[in-house]
Amino acid sequence: MMITDAPSRKANHRAGFLESDRIRTLDLPQDECLLTISQSIESALKTGTTADVRRTCAEFLDAASEFYKVPACGIRVLAARPLRVRENWSSELFGDYTPEAMLIRVWMKTAVRKEVTSLGTFLSTLCHEFCHHLDFQRFGFPDSWHTRGFYERAAALYHCATRNTAKAPFLGGSKGRSLEDRLAEDKQKCVTDRKQLGSLLQHLLNGDSRKQTFLVIREPD
Repeated sequence: MMITDAPSRKANHRAGFLESDRIRTLDLPQDECLLTISQSIESALKTGTTADVRRTCAEFLDAASEFYKVPACGIRVLAARPLRVRENWSSELFGDYTPEAMLIRVWMKTAVRKEVTSLGTFLSTLCHEFCHHLDFQRFGFPDSWHTRGFYERAAALYHCATRNTAKAPFLGGSKGRSLEDRLAEDKQKCVTDRKQLGSLLQHLLNGDSRKQTFLVIREPD
């Protein structure tokens, strides 16, 4: 299941939204630079220190920014994911991007057990947030939407960085193995009702200009 944003109601944004949906491919580095740095990120995650993970993430973003000829973006690596709990549902924030500051934030530990996340989940979040950066700085969109094209561009970057042909575990987008494992681990279920999910996402994002990646979950019946 892929959850996409509704088409923009703003007349001056609609063309950008449609263009974002149309662009399904992304130019990719032909060398193994991103793959090599991704392996360094994996090693840094195993150490469990935010400083090491941040350093390797900065290398990844600098290399990607240089390839796409866009300004470099900042990176903050934080520990356990923020967990918001309500009566019948909760949400975990995996990462976000603030376009005004050109700053990405990613969280490297699970919200409940405080364990270091898998490379697949962490790197797919990093690629996802960097693609928000590309939307503003490379494509010149007035906003960055979760369109089908956006998810496919993010998936292409993730596959380039891992040389992995499996479906990328995008959070909030395609259901991937990492998400299923995470849900099974916490004995919780993903909210799959589109109307309910849309309502929850609107509640979470209301008044926040950051582009956020999170998982909304509900308690078992």
